[in-house]
Amino acid sequence: MKAAWYEKNGSAKEVLMHGELAMPTPAVGEVLVRIVTSGVNPSDVKSRRAKPLSGPRVIPHSDGGGIIEAVGDGVNSSRIGERVWLWNAQWMREHGSASEFIAIASDQAVRMPDSLDFAAAACLGIPALTALQAVRLCGPMKGLDVLITGAGSAVGHYASQIALAQGARVIGTVGSKSRAAHARAVGVESLIDYKSEDVSQRVIDFTKGRGVDLVIDMDLSTTLNLVETPAIAHHASVVCYGSNQPHFQMNFRSQLFKSIQYKFMLVYDLKPSDRLVCLQELTQMLQDQALTHAVGERFSLAEIVQAHERVESGQVIGNVVLDVSSP
Repeated sequence: MKAAWYEKNGSAKEVLMHGELAMPTPAVGEVLVRIVTSGVNPSDVKSRRAKPLSGPRVIPHSDGGGIIEAVGDGVNSSRIGERVWLWNAQWMREHGSASEFIAIASDQAVRMPDSLDFAAAACLGIPALTALQAVRLCGPMKGLDVLITGAGSAVGHYASQIALAQGARVIGTVGSKSRAAHARAVGVESLIDYKSEDVSQRVIDFTKGRGVDLVIDMDLSTTLNLVETPAIAHHASVVCYGSNQPHFQMNFRSQLFKSIQYKFMLVYDLKPSDRLVCLQELTQMLQDQALTHAVGERFSLAEIVQAHERVESGQVIGNVVLDVSSP
């Protein structure tokens, strides 16, 4: 089968290879999926650059969409032919979705509604599930003000849609006019250009001095400074799924006297009960066609180096997707 892989950490040009590898065989409880699309996420390029390899060779990417071609023992053969999307395909293992075939646990191949195309399927595992769990951790949102940092990013794009659908008033930060237009297209009206505007003051203006009740945050290392200001209300909850800097200082006293609640989440490591609820809710949203999916740029499997470089550039609006095989 055709596949892409790396055998050491480094830049995309230095370490990514493309060629032929042996076809996997589904074990007990697994399905064999022919990959149609593979999603490239920021975490995939970060892993390729610096994360210790889980084996002698890593086929990257956790997200993808495809068709079940065979099943292992313990899996009903009626699944053969199903159109599916994948989650955690390369988490804690060597073989991800950047290949023509993957053998994966049956529950990690989720049946797709007929209305969903394979490009959108490659956007779900990390971006959509992160957004959904972040919104769930916020609790009931109807009538509340929520600040979504990076509202024009892949996760923020989904989180904005879900929060708005639940009745929240969404304020989003963006870093360019094009990302502002991207967020505005799904209904976010209150937008702040964090590069040119005073985020704290703009949030205060939008909330008429109240500050936001909730924050869904992609970079705690910068948002932490915002929490010190009146832009974040007393007793607010901050749900964080990322940080550009791993180490930073916190003024505990100011956080304590505002009774700020922090909730951290890693989409790869959801509790099984949380994962099940997220999958059920996301399946319903997909069936209802309630989400807008953003595919930014597409490449062939052989162009995986360019795909990784485009993700690293930070210039692509929407998800970068590899077209691996024909539907």
